[in-house]
Amino acid sequence: MPIAAAMKAGLERGSWIRKMFEAGIELKARLGADAVFDFSLGNPDLEPPREFLDALKAAATADEPGTHAYMTNAGYAFARAAMAQKVASEHGVPTSTDDVVMTVGAAGALNVILHTVLNPGDEVVVVRPYFAEYSAYVENHGGVLVVADSAPGFSLDPAAVARVLSPRTAAIIVNSPNNPTGRVYPRADIEALAAVLSAHASRCGRAPYLVVDEPYRDIVYDGVAVPPVLSAYPDSLVASSFSKTLSIPGERLGYIAVNPACADKALLVAGLVASNRVLGFVNAPALMQRAVTASWRAKADVSRYARRRDMLSSVLEGAGIRFARPEGAFYLFCEAPTSATPLKPGETADIAFAMALKDRGVLSVPGVGFGYPGWFRLCYCVPEATIEGSRAAFASTMESFEYCA
Repeated sequence: MPIAAAMKAGLERGSWIRKMFEAGIELKARLGADAVFDFSLGNPDLEPPREFLDALKAAATADEPGTHAYMTNAGYAFARAAMAQKVASEHGVPTSTDDVVMTVGAAGALNVILHTVLNPGDEVVVVRPYFAEYSAYVENHGGVLVVADSAPGFSLDPAAVARVLSPRTAAIIVNSPNNPTGRVYPRADIEALAAVLSAHASRCGRAPYLVVDEPYRDIVYDGVAVPPVLSAYPDSLVASSFSKTLSIPGERLGYIAVNPACADKALLVAGLVASNRVLGFVNAPALMQRAVTASWRAKADVSRYARRRDMLSSVLEGAGIRFARPEGAFYLFCEAPTSATPLKPGETADIAFAMALKDRGVLSVPGVGFGYPGWFRLCYCVPEATIEGSRAAFASTMESFEYCA
């Protein structure tokens, strides 16, 4: 019996991130790991902080009855209280335990939110370039992805967002620090976006939810600060996780925080809790809730990411490759050069350059996977030896490519 048409289309479309990551597995098996320079997947290679590991050991050896049992679908009250404290300090709003739902990672958080707020055909606005899986998350729940352009430098363009809003707009997702650009949206842009959404709500009678996806909040450089969002717009929610900040992506712990000023907040939170259950998540992992509650203030060593950013920037500059300097996260978004060889049917410059890099053992992700053809992404949460070892491969690939202007 065939699989669903939507799933078949999704498999054919695929995720460029996963395609390149899996290509790397094959290349390493064939060429040897030392000959492959994998910048494809945002999989932090830093070990978790000692505080987390100590808290995990303590939680794992606890023998209180019920330690491994179900709890309320919203998560443990003590974990939600800790996340409420965290969000209140970051977003400047008096968040309480009842405003928080613990989730299976930030991806689980986004799916729970969209399941709760979308009617069939409702629209969700994202700003390109955007995290590749957003389209799948929206489609999962009967929504329609609507794309707004970013401003020069990859910041928010509130006027571009305003142009794509409609009476069917249910939500807008913003991701800061951004994957794939590393851009941190400044406070003025957030406030301008909030004004656009408020004006739209006044005109059409429906306030879109502003969902801020911020798993990279603590990974910023050069004194850049991530501004609050909840204090700028009442109908707003945070979706986040500890995958990047504690370097525990495989443990799948995240949370949703609802702005206490949100209209119909109690109904919204009840819907989020129910969605957590009926989507099959049931509840966030019990062990991780205990471990993270005791260690969430710990941070990964961001200085190591900053050093790698600068190392990879030097490699790219030496090869003559243009890129946007990131303010946060651990990605470099680079402009694809062009080749004298004509593009294949359906091929874009970013795909052509990514394939040329792959032929020399360098794995990147074409920008078409982020809704932004003509650019490509490199992830630098990799060993420094990988970055330094890639220098010759980048330089030799560029011998067959150039920038038109």
